[in-house]
Amino acid sequence: MTAPAVSRPVAIARAALVGAGAVLAACRAAPATEQRPPLEPIPHVVTADIQAEIEHYIEKQTRSGGGRFALPFEDRVLQLQLVRVHTEYLANLGPRRHFACVDLAGTDGNVYDVDFFLAGDPGAMDVTETTVHKINGRPLYLWEQDEDRTWKRTPIEGAPPALLGVIEGRDRFEFTYQATLPELADEARVWIPLPETDRFQSVETREIHAPGTQRILTDRRYGNQVLFLELDPSDSGKPIELRFEVERLEKAAYDDGGQSAEAFLSPDRRVPVDGELRAIADEVLRDKPQGDLVRARALYDHTIDRMRYMKFGAGYGQGDAVRACDAASGNCTDYHAYFIALARAAGLPARFAIGAAVPSERDSGGVDGYHCWAEFHAEGKWWPVDISEADKYDALSTYYFGHNPANRVELSRGRDLLVEPGPASGPINFLAYPVLEVAGRPVPLTPRFGFRRLAE
Repeated sequence: MTAPAVSRPVAIARAALVGAGAVLAACRAAPATEQRPPLEPIPHVVTADIQAEIEHYIEKQTRSGGGRFALPFEDRVLQLQLVRVHTEYLANLGPRRHFACVDLAGTDGNVYDVDFFLAGDPGAMDVTETTVHKINGRPLYLWEQDEDRTWKRTPIEGAPPALLGVIEGRDRFEFTYQATLPELADEARVWIPLPETDRFQSVETREIHAPGTQRILTDRRYGNQVLFLELDPSDSGKPIELRFEVERLEKAAYDDGGQSAEAFLSPDRRVPVDGELRAIADEVLRDKPQGDLVRARALYDHTIDRMRYMKFGAGYGQGDAVRACDAASGNCTDYHAYFIALARAAGLPARFAIGAAVPSERDSGGVDGYHCWAEFHAEGKWWPVDISEADKYDALSTYYFGHNPANRVELSRGRDLLVEPGPASGPINFLAYPVLEVAGRPVPLTPRFGFRRLAE
């Protein structure tokens, strides 16, 4: 599907300076003889204003629609409900012009990523255009920035890798990890991943700004470095900010010469290798040639065919292979937990890593939360795979079987991490977002990721 061009002079600032009141196209100076009326002051708009306006609009339309947000799309009307507003993409395009990106779940079982354009001042914004951008993570069009720094819609067909999220070779950027502590009614503890240097990424820690008592712990299973904070109620509302300089290489099949691959045939707490999962692996590989790469590719393709990318539904996002098998949907953790379970059941060692995918189509701004990937062992090497991204972009399905692009940062690796002191809940499932416990009870704490690309 080819999306229509944006009809306004400033096309879009999706992923522009997030939260800034940036004007993306310069204004021409008026002729000296032109008489202009006094300008009306334009209120300052922040992303919180845009978020409040779009949430109010969707809520109002949902009430008038009998409990569903109605959106005409192609030859039908979608019946939707709000899942989340992408706060990292909220943008002020210029005076009284704004942009929001929202996930909405449909009664048809799909999740739609919808782009909204708004006009007006805080408390009085109107939605001027609404477009379905993605279905279950698969884009219908892309955004491309012109030389004048305005953005336009562009077709997926024939798009270069950089518009599809891939930087080849190497990338260099500053990565920021921020969070704000909630109200703490009692003593609290936090565990935060610290990215490390390895053969594919070089990491320099530029800043660690955090309250409380700080220690750096080492995960006993995989060697991950973890920032450990001990807090009390006086730390309520305080910020946490970590800043790193990262240089990352594109990753292909490699021999790490380290831990035995056989260690990665064992199950994790949420990644069993028996029962229904073993039966599925056997069925997928029936009558397949015995080469490990052929068998791994069959499981990779099966995962793409079976799963739908949906950040919605009870239990998603925990990397639970059984839940992924039953629901046939989820985010990157669910895709890769399912694949790892099948691979191990088939005798192929496989392992997990998590971090963030830094945008390729722009050079600064927000990052859309964590992202994860997997590796399997065959022919004496570890082969990286990113199955959820391959499912979004058909043209890259071969690339992501054996490659990870350079615009990534790995925050930690492995499942069921063991540190001392550790959470009262037991081993850490995986570590990308902070693990916060208040009086021994888990409390959600979602960070904000940002980046700034650096010159080579």
